[in-house]
Amino acid sequence: MKDKKIVVFVFLTCVACLLYSCGGADMRASKAAYEPQYAADYSRGDGLTSAPAAGTAESALQAERAVEGPEPADVQTRKLVRRAELLIRVEDPGAVEKPLGGLMQKYGAWASSTTIQDNSRDYTLRVPHDSYDAMVEDLIGLGKLLRRSESAEDVTLNYYDLESRLAVKQELLKTYQGYLGKAKTIEEIMTVEQKIAELQQDIDWTGTRFRNLSHLVDYATIEFEVSGPAASYAAPTMGERFGGLFGSFGGIASSALVVLVGIVIYGVPALLILIVLFWLLFGRIGFVRRLMSLASGKGKAKN
Repeated sequence: MKDKKIVVFVFLTCVACLLYSCGGADMRASKAAYEPQYAADYSRGDGLTSAPAAGTAESALQAERAVEGPEPADVQTRKLVRRAELLIRVEDPGAVEKPLGGLMQKYGAWASSTTIQDNSRDYTLRVPHDSYDAMVEDLIGLGKLLRRSESAEDVTLNYYDLESRLAVKQELLKTYQGYLGKAKTIEEIMTVEQKIAELQQDIDWTGTRFRNLSHLVDYATIEFEVSGPAASYAAPTMGERFGGLFGSFGGIASSALVVLVGIVIYGVPALLILIVLFWLLFGRIGFVRRLMSLASGKGKAKN
């Protein structure tokens, strides 16, 4: 009897486990069938607050990896922003313009800015990355090298990060645009349109950054300065020193003469005007003196 009870208990336990497994599988299948179109909100610092479901597990995983960051730098082409500063000396700075134009045409470069002075020329040149080294050597060959400095900034991680983020945002934009045609209510349409506008703005901003960085990577910058012959210095001779001394004395004398002439022209008339005013007011005519006398006489009469 006891053995029969054990057998029945084991049988019932197996049946219960089987039913539970089937029920769980049905629930998971039902959940997958009614999964919402939009994935859960996330924030990864790239300006997005929510993202649509990718459609398949593989595409979602690929999008997630792309958002997280680029591949390791050792499996990518290294991206460098290269810059050089060159200073050469020539006999005639103006004569450099023709060979420089030939080098720019040869390597597909151009001058983004040019400054022309009496004895020097300054150029800011943009040259394709692959032609940078060859053009630097050819520029040095145009004259005597006085200064050379070069730098290379590694922007590999930033470059591929912007590239991958831009690609992900563009794919999300296509997905949102597809949802716009499936929206049924005004509220759904407005929500999707708002997401599209925000995402488009973010794509424009990221795309501008990526294009600017790509341009710096694709075209190196060369600050090229051409200087003419250095001016030689010669000590003044004895005659030049005496000439400078008498020249200084002549300058002092001419300044003193100007002061005297100014005194004569402006001082003498001013002095004459002051004398005439004194004569009219306090002198022999003495209008002020007479008024004061009249005023004092009237005061005595009243007393």
